[in-house]
Amino acid sequence: MTGKREAVAAVEGRCPRCGAAREPDQEYCVECGLRLPPVKGALPSLRRGWLRGLGWYPGDWIWVSLLTLVVAIAGAGVAIALGASSGSSSATTVVTPVPRTTATTVATLPTAPEQTTPAPTKTTPTPAKPKNGRTPWPPGRNGWTIVLFSYPSAGGLAAPTATADRAAHAGLPEVGILDSGQFSSLHPGYYVVFSGVYSSPDEAAAALRSVQAAGFSSAYTRQISR
Repeated sequence: MTGKREAVAAVEGRCPRCGAAREPDQEYCVECGLRLPPVKGALPSLRRGWLRGLGWYPGDWIWVSLLTLVVAIAGAGVAIALGASSGSSSATTVVTPVPRTTATTVATLPTAPEQTTPAPTKTTPTPAKPKNGRTPWPPGRNGWTIVLFSYPSAGGLAAPTATADRAAHAGLPEVGILDSGQFSSLHPGYYVVFSGVYSSPDEAAAALRSVQAAGFSSAYTRQISR
């Protein structure tokens, strides 16, 4: 089996959230309960074609992004055509007459007293925010977040860091990596890539839709507590 066929098998033969093996006609993951992406139909055929051609696959969101790009290019072309046609029409310049001014005698006003400039106050510089993708969880803070992906700690930080950088580049807020062993609400032994620090489950759920639209379709909300 070639490397590209192995890539197809890895994408369509495992759960995108927990990595558990799946059958082609299986709708839900038996390990984490995630609704699995289909492997039959037009979209899976496009996915396999991409993998066979390039050997990697960014996610099903790429087709929505390509369609949006085509619509944007078409809209820009229409706007340029309309702007060119409107700019060719002749414009009428209206000249407003300048009113005459009458010279008046201005009385000399007394000179204002010289003001002294107060000494500048010292300000404490605001510490720079960490780079998005490296956002730490606030010390002593319990709350809610959106889990983008979880990786076994034994695999190291390379894969979690790459996912965090991709999420930050996509514009997701407050992206960082948690060591699950440091939080009582998480199963130990994982590096958890998260986005956002929220005070309630409703706030996290409201932000989940935009996260999934950015290409992280398997993302879900999770409580974080020490």
